[in-house]
Amino acid sequence: MSQTAGSFSLGTRPVKRLGYGAMQLAGPGVFGPPRDRAAAITVLREAVAHGVDHIDTSDFYGPHVTNQLIREALAPYPDDLVIVTKIGARRGSDASWLPAFSPEELTRAVEDNLRNLGVDVLEVVNLRLMFDVHAPAEGSLEAPLTVLAELQRQGKVRHVGLSHVTPTQIAEGRRLCEIVCVQNQYNLTHRSDDALIDSLAEAGIAYVPFFPLGGFTPLQSSTLSEVAQGLGATPMQVALAWLLQRAPNILPIPGTSSVAHLRENLAAADLVLPPEALRALDGIGATG
Repeated sequence: MSQTAGSFSLGTRPVKRLGYGAMQLAGPGVFGPPRDRAAAITVLREAVAHGVDHIDTSDFYGPHVTNQLIREALAPYPDDLVIVTKIGARRGSDASWLPAFSPEELTRAVEDNLRNLGVDVLEVVNLRLMFDVHAPAEGSLEAPLTVLAELQRQGKVRHVGLSHVTPTQIAEGRRLCEIVCVQNQYNLTHRSDDALIDSLAEAGIAYVPFFPLGGFTPLQSSTLSEVAQGLGATPMQVALAWLLQRAPNILPIPGTSSVAHLRENLAAADLVLPPEALRALDGIGATG
């Protein structure tokens, strides 16, 4: 992967702006083992071989599955690889997503991530808020973030981020400890964080959009397809390129369990959208 898209810092660690999200390596519904373990290992190794130095994961993917795959595929880790994980949720036996905010649950989650990744310190840990599973919802993060900050002081966590949060919660979090990144849903058709992204850019804080390609329901737009056809690219490449040109602090983490899709996604780092294409794509968000 080239450096066309540039880099941005996660805390003290510069990373290339196009990373990789490991969520899809687990089984259906992000639960249980992958259908093809060898293929999952291959995708991780291909990502790093192609220059990816930012991998997003969590021990509640599977649970435990993606972290164990990452360790098997990549340990001992390259010096420049930044692995970002998240805590604050757990999985029910029925694959449900449940809050896990108590001090004991948060501490156990950090210990689980350390053990399953096989590291002595977690580079970045995002606190994933669960006041509402489907969208950010107001509620104080002081209690859980205080626990995470204490784990940081103990040397188990290097940097702290926030996930699934509102601007009010980010402001509260920044009063409690340094916040190096925010991870919320954002893509070509889901742009409620537009103003937030710009304010975070001014503060030098990374914004990591999850579901950059639409998540479980891939992005679909006739405008997107037309722009892609005109540029000789795929719609998903154009959607990623749009994110990279949207703001310098955006670090997309598209996930895939396919080597072919991985290479297609990474090629988006070299795709520069001309002004007329940007105008057409910007209009998608304006019309929904």
